[in-house]
Amino acid sequence: MIQLNSRGIPINIESPTLATIFAKSINNDLVAQRADGGTIALYKHVPELNNDQMIVGLQKLDNLTEGDIVYINTNGAINTLYRRDSLHNALFITDRCNSNCLMCSQPPKNHDDLSHFYAINTALISMIPKDTLELGITGGEPTLLGQRFLSLLAQLKYELSSTEIHILSNGRSFAWRHVAQSISKVDNRRTVYGIPLYSDDYRQHDYIVQAKDAFNQTVLGMHNMARYNQRMEVRVVLHKQSYRRLPQLAKYIYRNLPFIEHVAFMGLEYTGYTVKNHDLLWMEPVAYAEELEEAVLYLHAMGMNVSIYNLQLCLLKQSLWPFAQKSISDWKQNYLAECSSCSKLDSCGGVFETSKRHSTLISAIR
Repeated sequence: MIQLNSRGIPINIESPTLATIFAKSINNDLVAQRADGGTIALYKHVPELNNDQMIVGLQKLDNLTEGDIVYINTNGAINTLYRRDSLHNALFITDRCNSNCLMCSQPPKNHDDLSHFYAINTALISMIPKDTLELGITGGEPTLLGQRFLSLLAQLKYELSSTEIHILSNGRSFAWRHVAQSISKVDNRRTVYGIPLYSDDYRQHDYIVQAKDAFNQTVLGMHNMARYNQRMEVRVVLHKQSYRRLPQLAKYIYRNLPFIEHVAFMGLEYTGYTVKNHDLLWMEPVAYAEELEEAVLYLHAMGMNVSIYNLQLCLLKQSLWPFAQKSISDWKQNYLAECSSCSKLDSCGGVFETSKRHSTLISAIR
C-alpha cells in the first residue's frame, strides 16, 4: 500500500499550507513549493537549523515524487492530496453523511468539517495540473456542502475543463428538484455521479443504508437528475443483505432507470462498519455467484453497460471475467502471496490492502 501520510518535526511552520513537490536535493531530500512561491524543505535527517521552513526527521520520502501536492500541517504531518502519476486522485469533501450504511468503509463522523475541507479543496483545485485525466469527489456525502458544492463544481469546470469528474453521492439530495436543476446549470458533461442502490425493495435498501425513505429519495433523485440530463451510474455493494434480490434489482434498473449509463457490482472492502457488522454482511463471494451472474448477464443482454469491481477473478464464474475491472485505487491495491503464481495475475485487480479479511478461497488460476 502506498503511504499517503507521514509525520516529522516541524521547524518554523506557523500555519497549514498546500505545497507542490518540485525538487530533490543531492541527499534525496525534497523541496515543496507553496502557492505564494515560498518553499518548505522535507528532510529525513536533521540538518543545521536556520530560519527556513522545514519538516525534519521524516522516516521516508520515497512515497513522494515531483508534481505531487501535499498538505503540510503545523504539527509536522504531511498528507498527500494529489499524486502526479496516479489515476486515482480524489477530493475529500467531508466525514459527514446523511446515511449510515451497514458496510460503510469510512464511518461518518458528527463534526462540522465542511469549511475546513472546502478551503483546502478550493486551493487544491487551482494547483492540480490542467492535463489531469480523472478526478474523484468523495466523502461522506459531498452534497452536504450545499451552495458551496455548486461553487466547487463550477470551479472544477473552469479550472479543470478537460478532466473527467466522478462524484460519489447517495443521491438523496437530488430528490429536491431545485438541487438537480442548480447542478445542471453548471453544465459540465465530463461529470458522472456514482449513486448506490442496494435493492429493488425499498425496505431492504432503507435498512442497508439505515435511513428511512432513502430508497424513495434516491430513486426520485436519479429521475430528477435525468430530467436535467445529468450523467449517472448505479453502484451495488455485494453482501449478505443485498445478494438475494440482485436479479430483481437488475430488472428494476433496466425497467425504471434506463438513463443510467453504467452499473457496477462491487465486492466488500472489509473495514470500517463491515468489521462491526460481520455477521450481517460477510459471505464468501462464491456463495452469491448465481445471483451475480444472473444480474450481470441480464443487464448486458439488455444493452446496459455493466462492470464488476473489487472481486478477484478466481472467485468469479468465467462467464463474468469480461466484466471484472481493476477498480481498487492504486494506493490501497495489493495481491496475496498465493496470487504470485496465478496465470491471470495481470488481468486481476487484486485485493484491498485495507481489508482486515479476505476470502479464504482466493487461489492461483493455473
